[in-house]
Amino acid sequence: MRRPGVWWRAKSTPAKVETYTRWSFYTFPVVEVAAIGLPTFAELGMPLALWLFLPLCGHALVGVRLAARSLDWVGGSRAQPVRLVWVLGAVTALLGITALAVQQHGPVGADAEGAAGGFFIVVLTFGVGNMALGMRSRRRVLALVCGCTASTAAVSVALGMRPSSALGMAAAVLIAGGFIAFTSVFSVWLLKAVLELDAARETRTRLAVAEERLRFGRDLHDVMGRNLAVIALKSELAVQLARRERPEAVDQMIEVQRIAHESQKEVRAVVRGYREADLGAELSGAQGVLTAAGFDCTVTGSPAGLPSAVQSALGWVVREATTNVLRHGDAGYCRVSLRVEGTRVVLTVENDGVERDRVPVTPTSKGSGLAGLRERLSAVDGTLEAGPVDGDRFRVVAEVPLPPAATASSSSSPPLSSFPSPAPRPVNEEVAP
Repeated sequence: MRRPGVWWRAKSTPAKVETYTRWSFYTFPVVEVAAIGLPTFAELGMPLALWLFLPLCGHALVGVRLAARSLDWVGGSRAQPVRLVWVLGAVTALLGITALAVQQHGPVGADAEGAAGGFFIVVLTFGVGNMALGMRSRRRVLALVCGCTASTAAVSVALGMRPSSALGMAAAVLIAGGFIAFTSVFSVWLLKAVLELDAARETRTRLAVAEERLRFGRDLHDVMGRNLAVIALKSELAVQLARRERPEAVDQMIEVQRIAHESQKEVRAVVRGYREADLGAELSGAQGVLTAAGFDCTVTGSPAGLPSAVQSALGWVVREATTNVLRHGDAGYCRVSLRVEGTRVVLTVENDGVERDRVPVTPTSKGSGLAGLRERLSAVDGTLEAGPVDGDRFRVVAEVPLPPAATASSSSSPPLSSFPSPAPRPVNEEVAP
């Protein structure tokens, strides 16, 4: 079993908020039983305390059941628990009326009356709080609180309580029940906001992937559209000339062959540019995207003087690592460092989202993931190491050997900040065809 700290850090921010909200409401029955259930045995005595304690336990169980169903409904995994809201309302009303009857007509004594009154207030407070979780409209929650307050005053007077005492009891229900109901409504609102932000983040990533695919489609259309139209036209012309046994048909087919070869070269150039990642653009784009997403991101080092093959391989490392921080990380900062050590260039990407960055990578991964990066680096004799360090950080280190000519030029390169930064481009994880 994992330690509680590791289990908690392994959760994403939305999962943390949901877990915290759930267990906050799951403690209601414990507080309810411990605060008013157990003291009734000392104040009211047997068997009356037992007859109140057992229904109280049932009330607490129905409340925690409603809280679980309501939070599932907020998360979209279950229908609204309308029937359970009515069940808890009925149990709360019956238990509350019983407590008021015990207060007015039960054992005589200030302690007994105080225990019964406290029993009534706590039962209604937790009942209203749990019912508010399962309601869709805030107006209904307000109506529930006001209705319980008015009912408290009316039932108290009907059972023989003095009007001043009945108003005091109603005021206590209004204050305590209103506070718990407000807490429930606010918790639901906060959980919905976090879930919607997480969904928007996923949507942004998918849109970045779709935009990159559209760009590639436009590039192919621009390259192939005109050439295919010319090929079709010249082929039709060659057919007509061949039917007339004109020697120009051979010239037209030679031209078609030439255009087809040119089209192949242009498509290869488009695909090559699509596959290759510019390291300078990726570093600048990573800093821009992570900073815009709220991360504390710093980038040091310059790609100037590095061979294009090395820049392309390391650019994919920056792109994939940035994607992992955005999608899988629960990090607060990210450090990207590019430096030349002797005859090797070393790229380091480090963040503090260790648990969520442990993304399972299958050995057959081609376009993304650590396996895909190792394949790209192996083409330039590079290596990749990735894993947690010091317990709370995740580090990706890529090393690529440099040819002798590139070593001398890269050692005198100025810092990255002195170069004009290219425009940031969307970072995504599915750009490799």
